[in-house]
Amino acid sequence: MDEIIALQESININNVILLSVVSLLLLVMSAMASGSEVAYFSLTHSDMDDIESSNTASASRVLDLLSNPDRLLATILVANNMVNICLVILSTQLIDAVFIFGAGWNFVFKTIVVTFLLLLFGEIMPKVFSQANPVRMACALSALLKFLRWLLYPLAFILMRTSSRVSRLASKGAEISIEELADAVDLTETGSEEEQKMLSGIVSFGQTEVVEIMHSRVDITGLEYDADYDEVRRVIVDTGYSRIPVYGEDLDDVRGVLYVKDLLPYITQGVDFEWQKLLRKPYFVPEHMMIDDLLKEFQQKKIHIAIVVDEYGATQGLVSLEDILEEVVGEITDESDEDEDKLYEKIGENTYIFDAKIHIGEFVRVIGFDEEAFADVEGHAETLAGLMMELKRDLPRRGDELQSHGVKFFIATMDGRRVDKIKVEVNG
Repeated sequence: MDEIIALQESININNVILLSVVSLLLLVMSAMASGSEVAYFSLTHSDMDDIESSNTASASRVLDLLSNPDRLLATILVANNMVNICLVILSTQLIDAVFIFGAGWNFVFKTIVVTFLLLLFGEIMPKVFSQANPVRMACALSALLKFLRWLLYPLAFILMRTSSRVSRLASKGAEISIEELADAVDLTETGSEEEQKMLSGIVSFGQTEVVEIMHSRVDITGLEYDADYDEVRRVIVDTGYSRIPVYGEDLDDVRGVLYVKDLLPYITQGVDFEWQKLLRKPYFVPEHMMIDDLLKEFQQKKIHIAIVVDEYGATQGLVSLEDILEEVVGEITDESDEDEDKLYEKIGENTYIFDAKIHIGEFVRVIGFDEEAFADVEGHAETLAGLMMELKRDLPRRGDELQSHGVKFFIATMDGRRVDKIKVEVNG
C-alpha cells in the first residue's frame, strides 16, 4: 500500500514538473509571438534600409517575411492564439495539481494568476522590448516565423480569406462624408500652417465650383477683335499675360484666345499684320462646374484657360489652370505678380482694408470667422462687394457704413459705380 501511495506521489510530482516546464515554454512562445508582431510592424524606413544593406541570412529572412505582410500577420495571430489557449488549459491543470481551493476561490485564483502572468510576461514585456529593439527582435525571430509560416499556412490562409471578405463587405457600407473628412483634417496635427491649408484644399477640392475661384468679368483684360497689331503688342507688354481673350462687340462675344507664344515668329510684323488668324478656339464652361471636373477637361484638351458663362451664355469671368492649382497649394506668384495689389491689408489689431473683389470665403478666413458666418445675409453674392449690396439692398456709395455679425464695413473708395476698397473693423 505504501509503495502504491509513493508511486502516486512520484507520478503527481513528475506531472507537476512536466506541466510547469511545458507551461513555461508556452509562455516563452507567447512572448515571442507578441514581440514579433510589434517588431515586424513597427519597422521604420530607416530600419528597413539597415536591414536591406545587411547581407546576413536573418536579414534576408526578414525581407522575405515582409514581402507578404498579411500572411505574416495571420501566421503570428494564429500561433499566438493557439499558444495562449494551450497555456490557459495547462496552467489551470497545474494549479489544480498544486493548490486546493473552494469552488469560488478556485475560479478567481485561476483567472487572476493566469491572466496576470499572460499579460505581463506574454504581452506587455515582450512588446515593450520589441518596440525598443525592432530590428534586433525581427532578425532573432525570423527563422522561427518562417517555420511557423510554412507549418500554419492552412489556418493562416483561411484567416486571410475570411478577413478579406469581411473587409470588403464592411467597406461597401463605410462611406465618409466630406464634412467628416474636413473635421478629421482640422484635428490633424501637421508640421506647418501651409501643410494644414494644403490638406484642407485637397479635401474641399471636389466641392468647389468654378464661380468661386474665377476672375470676375470686370477683371478680365481682353483685346478687341478689330484692334491693330500695335495695340495688341502694347496690351501684351502692359499686362504680361501669356493668354488673352479676344472679343467682338463686348465680352459676351468672345471669339478666341490669343496665345502670346504664337506671335513670337511675327513679332517684327507691321501694324497691318492679321494677328486674328492666330486665334485659338475659346473653351467655355458653366459657372457652377466643379473645379475637379474642369481640371480633367484641361488635362484632356491640353488647355490652360476657360471662359466662364452663366445659363444665358453671358460671360461671367475667366478661370485658368493656375487658379485651380492655387486651391490646393496656395497662392502662386511669379515675376508678373510682384507689383499686383494685395487683396487685403491689416492696418490695426482688428482693422483691415479689403479689395472689394475678394471672395467671401477668403474674407471670412482672413478675419477668423467661420465659413458660414454670413450665409444668412450673403444671398447670391460671391465677393465682398456683392455682400455690401446684399446688406444695403441698394447700390453702395462711398462713405456708406454697414454692420453685420459684429463686423463694421466702411466703403472707402469707389471706381466709378464699382466698389474698390472697403475698410473692415472686427469687434474684438
